[in-house]
Amino acid sequence: MSLVVQKFGGTSVADAEKIRAAARRALRAQQQGAQVVMVVSAMGKNTDLLVDLAGQVCDEPAAREMDMLLSTGEQVSVALVAMAIHDLGGKAVSLTGGQIGVKTDSSHGKARIQSISTERMQRLLNEGNIVIAAGFQGVDEDLNITTLGRGGSDTSAVALAAVLGADMCEIYTDVDGVFTTDPRVEPSARKMSHVSHDEMLELASLGAGVMHSRSIEFGKKFCVPIHVRNSGVFTDDPGTIIGPLTESSERPVSGAALTKSEARITVAGVPDRPGSSLALFERMAGENIAVDMIVQNAGDGGRADISFTVLEVDLKRALAAVHEAAETLGCESVSHDDTVSKVSVVGIGMATQAGVADRMFRALAEAGINIQAITTSSIKVSCLVGRDRGAEALRVAHGEFELDKAPEGRATFDDCLHAAKRVQGADAAAVVARLSAMEDLTVHGCGLDDSQALVTLSAVPDTPGIAADIFEAVAAHGIVVDMIVQSVGRDGKTAVAFTVPAADVQRAGEVAAEIVARFGGASSVDPGVAILTVTGVGIRSHTGVGSRMFRALTDAGINVELISTSEVQVSVVVEGAKGPAGLKAMEKAFADVIG
Repeated sequence: MSLVVQKFGGTSVADAEKIRAAARRALRAQQQGAQVVMVVSAMGKNTDLLVDLAGQVCDEPAAREMDMLLSTGEQVSVALVAMAIHDLGGKAVSLTGGQIGVKTDSSHGKARIQSISTERMQRLLNEGNIVIAAGFQGVDEDLNITTLGRGGSDTSAVALAAVLGADMCEIYTDVDGVFTTDPRVEPSARKMSHVSHDEMLELASLGAGVMHSRSIEFGKKFCVPIHVRNSGVFTDDPGTIIGPLTESSERPVSGAALTKSEARITVAGVPDRPGSSLALFERMAGENIAVDMIVQNAGDGGRADISFTVLEVDLKRALAAVHEAAETLGCESVSHDDTVSKVSVVGIGMATQAGVADRMFRALAEAGINIQAITTSSIKVSCLVGRDRGAEALRVAHGEFELDKAPEGRATFDDCLHAAKRVQGADAAAVVARLSAMEDLTVHGCGLDDSQALVTLSAVPDTPGIAADIFEAVAAHGIVVDMIVQSVGRDGKTAVAFTVPAADVQRAGEVAAEIVARFGGASSVDPGVAILTVTGVGIRSHTGVGSRMFRALTDAGINVELISTSEVQVSVVVEGAKGPAGLKAMEKAFADVIG
């Protein structure tokens, strides 16, 4: 017998009518031969009302008591859904996270799942019940109620699907599926038939609001196919499958996203020596602050600038930690800007098709939008822009790659569904073996690329179009660019660094000289660099990844020259001769989580 997990968000159980509709959907799945587990969120704005009520009682509610309070929202929902199923002639049992056996750590408000017991759920399912599980919650080893934080019900649903070996995890929401971008910003956004776990990880971390990145981490780690569907459409119309396949490998970009509420911190004049990056980001990790877009320019005169973004709500705490580190290091200054947004394009096809960055930079330049910073990965290009131009930048990027049009020759919905089930079935034993630490960081591996050379352009004009001009000139000479980093400008100037194949280093140097002659500034070429990369699941949400990496390199006496980050990897450029030692140090540092 098949088993399906159905998750209903707050808008899908916002009132009695919607609760009964959710109950009917679950009963229909059961009548079609499936065992059904429902994961239910708090009704509508109920969580917000509870938070507001707590604020009326006291200024700083204790984290433990907030978890006790907020968990009641889901308990109301599961009880009402069970009543609705009973009234419709079905059998159902509602369970809190603790009653299920969801064990977490003790980080109130942002707890991580450590294990889930399946015995009680499986017994109830075998007795013909629909099991209705309270999402967003669990208990720690002392039986204190804990909550999982933002997106917690999605995380609960995918985690339950993993431990139960479900055929599918269905996420019911108020949209039809996953779109190429936010349709509220770009009306021409198109629903994708399917999207890969890696692409969705990037999109979710960038603010695509359909699902939270932690739930996608579970999906990828445990090979769970996720079907995002509209709870208001009572047909079998498919939504979007999140699984092993991209919609089309022929198209370089699958989606675009805008992270609106970012804040940028720049530490200028950081000593360019081993340990400087560690000192900064270890303090961030200590405050449990997720650092997103990290940009470190190539050192000049023994100093470098490091910029990174954090969520705007974390800015105050981040600045306090950074000022402390900067004073210890003897940095020149710390500045910040809370009026920035990040626009990104994502696609598996970028790994094999050149020119994506060039096109994005040119499109933004023609719209008169200045790029304040750039980072790239194998499947993502991100640009920091002024918040007042963020929505426009998103629309420009979406239009440049014609994401409103369905790709030719794309795999069908059923192709993706079958592929997801094949991968899931092949890895079932691994799921069981890894339940004891479900949300631990998983590193797929550490890599060394010593085939690249580094080109640095410093003191070039910080004006709209400069990045497009640079990389169109490089592309015109047939040079393939891998890693791109543009640092935050100072005094109307910026620095752009990029890596190219070592075999092209002479031509790249000539192009760099041409660019400097045209725009001003200075250029340098380092033919002997190494790129060290750590790749895995949870790279961003586990705030200690960067500091662990920088600690390993610091202890090995290796200086970091450039940094580039994404949801699934952190890459650094180091001196070429020290690449093998750096790789060895990183593999040792991450040995406990490589798998």
